[in-house]
Amino acid sequence: MIVFAVGIVLLFWIIGIMAVVWVIYDVLTNQNKMPDVEKLLWIILAFFTTVLGALIYYLLVKREGKYEEGSDEHMENPDEPIVY
Repeated sequence: MIVFAVGIVLLFWIIGIMAVVWVIYDVLTNQNKMPDVEKLLWIILAFFTTVLGALIYYLLVKREGKYEEGSDEHMENPDEPIVY
């Protein structure tokens, strides 16, 4: 029974770490238009709230695509191939 409880706690800890890493990675790599102060605030929020912070970040920023450069901005002619 104790092993099961430790396993559950470890699972939640790993999920929390993954949520923090995801928010930090996404803020630093994908949110190009986000001001640096706001990036810092999201990273701090992610550290202190883990999964809840990641959920809030997803709902307020990621789902809206608020600071990301959308793929439709680069599509002047959709028939042409995209060259990076």
